Order: sequence, then C-alpha cells, then structure tokens
Amino acid sequence: MAGYVVRRLLALIPVLLFVSFVTFGLVRLAPGDPVTIVLGGRKVDPATAQALREQFGLTGDPITQYVAWLGRALNGDLGESYRLRQDVLDLIADRLPITLELIAISMVLAIGIAIPLGIAQARRRDSAIDYVGSLLALVGLSIPVYFAAMVGVLVFAVWLGWLPAFGSGEDPIDRLVHLLLPAGALALGTIALTSRMTRSSMLEVLSSDYIEAARAKGLPERTILVKHAFRNALIPVLTVTSLQVGFLIVGSVLVETTMGLGGIGSLITDAIQNRDYPVIQASVLLLTVAFALLNLVTDVLYAVIDPRIRYGR
Repeated sequence: MAGYVVRRLLALIPVLLFVSFVTFGLVRLAPGDPVTIVLGGRKVDPATAQALREQFGLTGDPITQYVAWLGRALNGDLGESYRLRQDVLDLIADRLPITLELIAISMVLAIGIAIPLGIAQARRRDSAIDYVGSLLALVGLSIPVYFAAMVGVLVFAVWLGWLPAFGSGEDPIDRLVHLLLPAGALALGTIALTSRMTRSSMLEVLSSDYIEAARAKGLPERTILVKHAFRNALIPVLTVTSLQVGFLIVGSVLVETTMGLGGIGSLITDAIQNRDYPVIQASVLLLTVAFALLNLVTDVLYAVIDPRIRYGR
C-alpha cells in the first residue's frame, strides 16, 4: 500500500507540470492586457509600462516566461497579485477556509440525505418514496448550481426570511447559518446523483444469494441492510461521491460569486476578470492537487472497505 501511495504521488508531478503549462498558456491567450488593467486604462509613458511588464515577468517569449515562473514556483514562490500587490499564497490562505467549510457542509448535507434516501428507495422499490426520490433526483440533476442558489435566496432569504442571503458571517455559529443556503444549493446535484447510485448499487446487492441466505437465517432486516448489503454496495457510491467533490470544488466558484462569500471561487473570478495571472495559475494548481489527492484517498479507502482489493504489486 505504501509503495502504491508513493507511486501515485510521484505520478502527480507530470500532471501538475502539464496543468501549469496549459493554464499558463491559456491565461495569456485570453484578451486583455494585465498592465492596462492595473493602470485602470490610464495612459502612461512607454518606459513606465515596460517597467511594469518587467516587474510582472511579462517580457520575453511565453516559454521563457513559463520557465522563469516554474523556477520560482519550485522554490515556493508563486508570485504576487498584480492587482492587490499581495503574495498569492497569503491570498489563498485567507480565502481557503471559507471554501473548505462550504464544501464540507455541502458534503455532510449530500451524504446525510442521499445515502439514507437511496437505501430507503432500494428497500421499498416502486413505492411512493421511490417515485418521490427519483423525481427529486431528476430535478436536482437538471438545475444548474447558480440557478439553485438564486432560487434558494428568493425562497429562503427573501420570501421566508429563514436564512441570510449573502456574506459568510463572523463567529462560527453565524458562519454556519450563512453557509447553509449556499451549501444546500451546491449539494443539490450531489444528492441527486449519489442517491441514484446508492439505490442502484443497493438493488444489485439486495438481489444477491448471500442476502437471501442471511434472511433465511432470520437476521434482522436492519442488520442485513447495514452490515451486509450497504458495505458491499459502498464502493460504487464512494466512487461517485469522490467525483462529486470535484464538482463541488468547481461549483463553489459559481456559488461564492452568486452569494458573495469571498472564498477561493470569488478569488478566481476576480483574478480572471482582472487578468491576474499569478492568482489564476496558483489557484488552478491548488485545485488540481486537491482533486488528485482526493482520488488517492478514494483509492486507499477501496482497500479499507473491501480487503480483497490490494495495491502495491
């Protein structure tokens, strides 16, 4: 297992190099000049503009710029924001907690609702709860996350007044209250997909011979569902759930922008609008590392859930 983890971590290096190169190139292909944006459209003499380009590392051909940026990045220097004139790592560290809290609350809501719902649907196939759950899943998969956020604000903040519409709060309790609405909007698609996968996987397991044998022995239905059926149905559910965390990371960009949360999503959006190359590059690298590590953790959990799965050879 240890050898497998080490190999996966080493395999992450070329992935990061490729992502950094593609991101570096794409942000420079986008229309707009960072120097012009930083100057606010003011006309300055060519010498001042050239000095800013040298300060930002925008002189020379793109390959030279990339090699210079990569050398600094390998030494832990991801640059300074063009617009805010702050270290990129400090900016990310300030914004990261809100995004992590948003994603964590979304996952708790998604797992806490989707898995029990999927189990209940499988246990009572073709019943009212199965039809209602299928309808909710269809709706959840059809609604874009930003639209769900806007509808949530309209219903729960404007009409009912139960939850705040914008901001991230101050103290922990206030922050939790502020994050419930965006986390719910973000979790909607994950709830839909995970509940459907849980239902399908549980139906397949519940039709197995060993489940029938367990029932013939007189084991309680709860024990059969939790101890025997769900454990064996968990790997497909875990796969889908881990992939959905990647969706949550991307979706958080839209939700944070829509609801003014001020997390990594808002930071990336502002950076793209202002052609703040160092912030964009560092943020994309961070999200790539997070997603790759999440996949690694998922693979390790496979062996924990099912001992028949082995790595390292």
